[in-house]
Amino acid sequence: MRPGLPEPLHALATLATNLRWTWHPPTQDLFAAVDPEVWERVSGDPLRLLAEVPADRLEALAADADFLARTRAIADDLRRYLDEPRWYQRRQDERGALPRQIAYFSMEFGVTEALPNYSGGLGVLAGDHLKAASDLGVPLIGVGLLYRSGYFRQSLSLDGWQVEHYPVIDPSGLPLEPLAEPSGVPVLVHVAMPGGRVLRARIWKARVGRVPLLLLDSDVEENDEDLRGVTDRLYGGDQNHRICQEILAGIGGVRAVRTYCQLTGTPSPEVFHTNEGHAGFLGLERVRELIAGEGLDFDTALSAVRAGTVFTTHTPVPAGIDRFPVDLVRHYFGDGSLLPGIDTARVLAVGAEDNVGMFNMAHMGLRLAQRANGVSKLHGSVSRSMFGGLWPGFDTDEVPITSVTNGVHGPTWAAQEITTLLGESAADGEVGGRGVAPVTDALLWELRCRLRSRLVDEVRRRVRAAWLQRGASALELSWTDAVFDPDVLTVGFARRVPTYKRLTLMLRDPVRLKALLLDPDRPTQLVVAGKSHPADDGGKALIQRIVHFADDHEVRHRIVFLPDYDMSMARYLYWGCDVWLNNPMRPLEACGTSGMKSALNGGLNLSIRDGWWDELHDGSNGWAIPTADGVGDPERRDDLEAAALYDLLGSQVAPLFYDRGADGVPVRWLSMVRHTLASLGPKVQASRMVREYVESCYAPASASVSLAHKDSYAAAKDLAAYRQRLSGSWSRVRITQCELVLEDGATPVIGDEVRVRAAVDLAGLDPSDVEVQAVVGRVGDTDELHDVVTASMSPDGDGRYSAAVTLPHAGALGVTARVLPKHDLLASPVELGRVVLA
Repeated sequence: MRPGLPEPLHALATLATNLRWTWHPPTQDLFAAVDPEVWERVSGDPLRLLAEVPADRLEALAADADFLARTRAIADDLRRYLDEPRWYQRRQDERGALPRQIAYFSMEFGVTEALPNYSGGLGVLAGDHLKAASDLGVPLIGVGLLYRSGYFRQSLSLDGWQVEHYPVIDPSGLPLEPLAEPSGVPVLVHVAMPGGRVLRARIWKARVGRVPLLLLDSDVEENDEDLRGVTDRLYGGDQNHRICQEILAGIGGVRAVRTYCQLTGTPSPEVFHTNEGHAGFLGLERVRELIAGEGLDFDTALSAVRAGTVFTTHTPVPAGIDRFPVDLVRHYFGDGSLLPGIDTARVLAVGAEDNVGMFNMAHMGLRLAQRANGVSKLHGSVSRSMFGGLWPGFDTDEVPITSVTNGVHGPTWAAQEITTLLGESAADGEVGGRGVAPVTDALLWELRCRLRSRLVDEVRRRVRAAWLQRGASALELSWTDAVFDPDVLTVGFARRVPTYKRLTLMLRDPVRLKALLLDPDRPTQLVVAGKSHPADDGGKALIQRIVHFADDHEVRHRIVFLPDYDMSMARYLYWGCDVWLNNPMRPLEACGTSGMKSALNGGLNLSIRDGWWDELHDGSNGWAIPTADGVGDPERRDDLEAAALYDLLGSQVAPLFYDRGADGVPVRWLSMVRHTLASLGPKVQASRMVREYVESCYAPASASVSLAHKDSYAAAKDLAAYRQRLSGSWSRVRITQCELVLEDGATPVIGDEVRVRAAVDLAGLDPSDVEVQAVVGRVGDTDELHDVVTASMSPDGDGRYSAAVTLPHAGALGVTARVLPKHDLLASPVELGRVVLA
């Protein structure tokens, strides 16, 4: 704790440096009571508050018995929160087989605006993952980088062009503490660089409730000047700079975790979760550890590492994947100093893709992880199609990439009034513990109006500040006092600004948009925000178009663009917007969690059926914008989907909002709000997401690790030897006969049981090495099978196999057989990407 505090107030230091305060209103209220004026000035940052509050005020509080009692009560509550058994511990007691520790790697973490270490949705999702893990008691360690300039602060030039600012961040002013030896000497992680140089990084620790977050910082005196700048900016620099960041995040991150566990006596993680491919080199570092520490060969170490690795992809398009020239990868790994004992050819193989000159970080992530997932059901399907080439010979549906739909941390994103109204489950931090049924329409509407009014006040403040920053005179800005109306239907659109999110779809027909905004009876107001990547001039041009439209005197009271979108602004938008708009190019939105946060506050979604909305829209919790999926011309598609958006706003959304009873309450609108809170509330929670990761990823991975490591890695060694046997024989495995056997020549019908027989030449493999399956499905003109069902075939001796299969469909059916690998350490027969078809 930096500022000196009177001894009776020392508990404030603990409360300020544990980021649980970011989602715990009683702690926030306690700090606000220290000095309300300073609290407002420092934007609700406890560390800055304690640094700036006058000393005499602190002395007065130190003698205030009521304040001290309140502080003790909240400090005691934090201690209970940190120590008591929670969902994970109860789950462990009931069923066991859970990992003692999990490491979660991400390139960014959006925990709070007081720790500006994020750019957008990926980082905020990672922050919500840590918070939900803390609430559930999941033993997680977060790992990432600390960026001295964060992402960037955004402002607008006079002509509406995005301008980036990179304020230098002092870690000593952040809720961080350096990881140090018992002697007090800061711990440094070392990573070899070409030319005999060494990249060193300090480890900073943030406390996210029960979860430690380790952030590596290369800005240390021992580094050469260029290496000090490796962690200067998030997603900045050229490819050389980027690969250095990703080497430090992955390889340095594993070393940081090992050091932290050793210093603190924390169990070493059994499971490693890679959130996107950026930190994917962590798998190779763990292979190196096993080669150096256990004397394993590469293939055995790889089997052991894969068993405990989970990879989550957030990328719906190949262009979104990090790829590096092979020569650049060879430059960093080629001399063997970075990963001693690992042949560079093995490094390059895990990142290989169709373009032999490029190294693919997502391919590496998939090859080094036994379990992989997308972040919504639709995105899982898109990912199976996008990465299906890594599993040739298998149908897209069989590609071993599942899905865990993202969620959001309710206590962080729900307005305090919503939490008070609906309650909160103490067990796992879910908002909505009491439900919305007992709440009257009048009370619910009053709350929604209060939140909208708060947003209007914030919009006016930010619009004025933005115009002053653009060079306007204060004397000409009186109009900003009348921007927006607290009684008007308010639509929000805020997110990053890549092309596929279509920031300017709403501008396809400016005349229709103006008519909606200025409707004399049922007006709409639209708040827009978002940042474009500094190198994306196309995205900046989209922002400029919105700004120019919003600058028009005729509509500037009804549409605004708010610069410098971050977590603090986002809360006002999620709280106050009646409708959350999302119109990406389907299916390019992996998940898109902003609409979830709006839904937690009673906002209704108006969205293309993409990402999470594709699976959770039920027709009564918002509106789905029709998509022109079959239209190949993107301009024509945008025109059609924009027209559908205007139609929905004008003919359904606005009329429902303004349909009021005698008491001024829109009963039918509130019926949709109630249904949204009830139907989406439990499903969009990060606690649901983390529980799914525990059940479907972490627990199975832990079981695989236990098996792989048992008896001095006997199973991992056996799997490596097994893969060698397959490599030597697989090309000669043949299915020499496959037939459908019908009893008495009768014509079978759907539901009948038939027998399939096959003869297989295993080319020297043992029958226990493989699984032979019968495959039955519909057959078309091309003789391709689809809508298939499979059944394991039993060996009858002499290379013959048979199975009874229930016919699943009527009509023309086809039958075949296939041979798949089989081993106890494989998560599925598809995992190795090997199949022999009849």
